[in-house]
Amino acid sequence: MIVAIFCLIICSLWAGPVLGAKKDCFQCHSRRALLKGNVHPPAARGECLKCHLPHVSRYPKLLTQESPELCFTCHKKLSDRLQKAPFIHGPVAKGACRRCHEAHASSQKNLLKKDPKTLCFSCHKEANIKYARPHAPFAKGRCLSCHEAHYAENRLFLKKKGSSLCFSCHRNTETLARIHKVKNVKGLDCLSCHNPHGGPQKGLLRSFRHPPYAQGKCQTCHQNLKAGPDMCFKCHPKTRSDFYHQHNHLLGGYEENACLICHAPHVASNKEFLRDKPRRLCQRCHAETARQRAESLYIHPKWKECLACHLAHGSDSPSMLNGDGNAVCVRCHETQGKFTHPVGEKVRDPRNGQPITCVTCHNPMGTNFKYNLRLSGEASLCLECHKNY
Repeated sequence: MIVAIFCLIICSLWAGPVLGAKKDCFQCHSRRALLKGNVHPPAARGECLKCHLPHVSRYPKLLTQESPELCFTCHKKLSDRLQKAPFIHGPVAKGACRRCHEAHASSQKNLLKKDPKTLCFSCHKEANIKYARPHAPFAKGRCLSCHEAHYAENRLFLKKKGSSLCFSCHRNTETLARIHKVKNVKGLDCLSCHNPHGGPQKGLLRSFRHPPYAQGKCQTCHQNLKAGPDMCFKCHPKTRSDFYHQHNHLLGGYEENACLICHAPHVASNKEFLRDKPRRLCQRCHAETARQRAESLYIHPKWKECLACHLAHGSDSPSMLNGDGNAVCVRCHETQGKFTHPVGEKVRDPRNGQPITCVTCHNPMGTNFKYNLRLSGEASLCLECHKNY
């Protein structure tokens, strides 16, 4: 009997806050402050205990779980899709739901903390550019008209593949075909010529025009398409020698013209006619490097500047470095070139017989150890070579 009464008391103490959570919580927490604008459904229903514990918790704000696990208890479809998605937005991959979303209520749709444009530019600062001729969705801050927020099938997080996204608004394809002098525009890559955010010219055309294209001499290139890179080398003979190295980028692709993997043949936003910024362009092929950086605690400060250390076309040094593993590093780390662990041709790595260089012990692409060491500098790294000590 006593045990039954005791259990009844405990249950009543627990059930009280559960059944009356809405009333009890708002005795201290202002309902007006928390539930203003678009309200998160559990909060609107007064189901505070779906996310919070009433007494103690190991997590901040008395949460029952950490994010994103807590969010995924309701948003299960999103969780499932993220498991299969090839590209995941950075904050989402880190489980930082609260970086973009409010927990209780917001004046914005989808409980966003700020309007999409302001929110996106808080991270993507390089995209916050004022154009003489801005694309209408960009000018209106409608980032989510074209981009996915959580995951996508492509690295730009575009909602649709290729030109199909553009044609969802620009529907007069017959006129576009006539302007572009083709039968069907659906096979065209709109972004190869047009800047989707804006530009200085009519039609959002990119600023730099390849001379044969600008002069209307299309046949200069199109009659030699089967020649591959040799087509480009006819006008750029000095570039040919850049590929005469042990490690080079003379790869297959784009109908076997490797130049077109990185360079645009008609117009571009830079004088090198690169299809994108070097960092993003490199990551198209070197996705594992981007993944390594994202998962590392220590990252080289110039990781975004690929061409500061690597050559674009070819090199005799591993990883196409612009010099050997010592020369490249001491351009910035000057003192380390004067006193350091012995390096050079006379000092060989016992594991492979290769000369010791900076990159023998350091990995500038990112590691989980201080100074970008490949292993712990306390002992593990040293014992790789000095096993008898």
